[in-house]
Amino acid sequence: MKKPQVAPDMIDKNIYQNDTHKSSKKMTLKKSALSLAAAVGALGFSQVACAELTWGESGSSEQQGKYQVERYQPDGYQPNSQQSTFQQNTSQQNTSQQNSAYQPDNGVGSFTAAAIAAERGDVNALYDYEQVMSGGLFAMYPTYWRMNVDLNSQSPAAVSQFVRQYPDTVMAEKLAADFAETKAGSNDYAAVRQVANLITNADDSEKCAVALGFNNGGDTMRAMAAKSDVWLTTKKQPALCDQLALEMNNNALISNPERVSRLKRMLRKGKTGDIMALSSRLGMPIPYASLSDIQLNPSSFFSRFAREPASQTNQYLYLYAMGRVAEKSYHEAALQLEFDIKQDNQRSAKLLTDDTRRAAYRTLGVQRMNHNTDDGFNVEAVDWFRNSLDNDFSFEEAEYYAMAAIRFSRWDDVVEAISRMDAETQKANQWQYWLARAYEQSNDGSKRNTAKKMYQNLAKSNEYYGLMAKEKVGQRFDASRLGGSNLPNISSADRARVMQNPHFARAFALYNADASRAYANREWNWAVKKARDNRDEKLIIAAARQAYDMGWLDRAIYAIDNTDNVNSVAISHPMPHQDAVVRYSQSAGIDPAWAYGIMRQESRFVASARSNVGASGLMQVMPDTAKYIARNLGETYSASRANSGDTNIRYGTWYMGDIFGKLNSQPVLATAGYNAGPNNAKRWQPTYGSLAADQYVESIAFPETRNYVKHVMENATIYSSLLGNGQPITQRMGTVPAAF
Repeated sequence: MKKPQVAPDMIDKNIYQNDTHKSSKKMTLKKSALSLAAAVGALGFSQVACAELTWGESGSSEQQGKYQVERYQPDGYQPNSQQSTFQQNTSQQNTSQQNSAYQPDNGVGSFTAAAIAAERGDVNALYDYEQVMSGGLFAMYPTYWRMNVDLNSQSPAAVSQFVRQYPDTVMAEKLAADFAETKAGSNDYAAVRQVANLITNADDSEKCAVALGFNNGGDTMRAMAAKSDVWLTTKKQPALCDQLALEMNNNALISNPERVSRLKRMLRKGKTGDIMALSSRLGMPIPYASLSDIQLNPSSFFSRFAREPASQTNQYLYLYAMGRVAEKSYHEAALQLEFDIKQDNQRSAKLLTDDTRRAAYRTLGVQRMNHNTDDGFNVEAVDWFRNSLDNDFSFEEAEYYAMAAIRFSRWDDVVEAISRMDAETQKANQWQYWLARAYEQSNDGSKRNTAKKMYQNLAKSNEYYGLMAKEKVGQRFDASRLGGSNLPNISSADRARVMQNPHFARAFALYNADASRAYANREWNWAVKKARDNRDEKLIIAAARQAYDMGWLDRAIYAIDNTDNVNSVAISHPMPHQDAVVRYSQSAGIDPAWAYGIMRQESRFVASARSNVGASGLMQVMPDTAKYIARNLGETYSASRANSGDTNIRYGTWYMGDIFGKLNSQPVLATAGYNAGPNNAKRWQPTYGSLAADQYVESIAFPETRNYVKHVMENATIYSSLLGNGQPITQRMGTVPAAF
């Protein structure tokens, strides 16, 4: 029986806004007199040994997606113009030496002071701290900060030297990745290529930086590694990924049919530079003047289109004009397309090719799905996607098609939409579940049998779709089969190994020293990744248990969620403040398991968590919401009190009850409302008749809210079993009623 799975990276990024890789916030670094020896001593160890470390040679990204380790832009200082180059300290001990011991120097105190110097951009002070901290557990930090003051002035050799000196550390990985991005941004692709093999855990922007280096260095095959992520997307992506997609136009491995596919999306989006580059490479350049004229007056183009000479260029200009009208009004664009097709069908020689018609309908379908929150859902989106059927679907288009079809129980279209996804995507639990749901509705007995087998396979998992599938095959989630409330027993040898691991040792020392949480979290996530790469789940569970015992619950959860076979819901779904959660939930008339489901998703039980929009506390209550709650409870609003643990739980549960009552006492609606606001949750309700809750959830217009509701329902189902009142997920979710 597999353990529950959650998306920890998504949660971590939502909670720790100052922890994101590209964070623009300044970190507040707290001074601490706690030395490394004291910090480690607090954990029961007086000395930390360093295990032998090796640096991976592969440039491939390991364990991406769910297991991606967060890396962060160093905060707290502004780069100055002083140039610096890396100079190896002759007294520096190589941390990869087997059996060498970290010196119990004033590591954490020096770390904090050095971080403050970095905040000031004080390069001279950082040089001094390199000497002071040499050989210590945090020796790499002052050098990293110093080099990052003016990263663009560094050389690939300096970065490579840093990586050799501090192999297998998160800061070595981070410096190489930061450097690649910086150099790609200044078009120094030769420098990017020289450090590319040092980057093993790239995020999207870093992948694109590396691919740009190869794309401009003749290694077109390696550049193509990022193609599937950037070539056909029309959604917002990192600037380097936009640049990569533009430059891939000249990659010899890109075929003309692939260029046509991208051109259609760029015509829809109106990206002039891409349109001109792609059309030129295809041998039919589209003049900027033509695009400009249509941009100013697309209706004029439609009026004269029938009089224009038949050409492929004019087919493309028609799609460009259709995109401009659809951006303003998909209704107007639909009327224009239907009129043009009706007129065209009466001609002996059609002006609009079948390919152009399909692409125009695709434009309508995509635009319609982008307006679901404002205009409500409509089955016309399904019809438009069906009219656009061909073998040229991007993932986002196929996903939109599937969501629209799911919303309106168009099961044949669900099957069609999923078939347009790539083979690997189709294997994901999400699409296996919906394919089974579609087959389940079929009159074909063999398809219904296939659906049952698919459900049985999905039921092995305890994440959202697995929990849903269990009930389809007569199973129920039982927390006792995953350890229940019993914490795992850890051997003394494994406990000792945690602090013999330099990555975990750094994380625990930083946490105990009350240094900025972002640094401790980064070291922790890297430690988990390296242990996972080594298939050392005993080390992960030992570290997780230690973090749990210290109250560092968010990292304990992260560790368990990043294993395949560790079954410990006691750690992955802890229940702090249980008396308060149960008491206030009952007072608010809500299920305590649901309250815990919200809390786990909102804050991972970090009382000091604060989002970039101002939500704070365990329940992530917004200031205006807290004022509304205080007013309704007859209390004077106090920001500090509202953010405190007990009051925040009381306010959050009261607000959950308030939304629950206003949204038909429907937990899925109320969960969506807690995240996106009650009005949005109402807008997403069906206009007429009821809707199965899983169909409502899958068609929520905001991706963040859609995933949020799934995770909260998953959490609540697990918590209900832990609390001794297990409730199946479909029973919990119920049915979503009509809005009117």
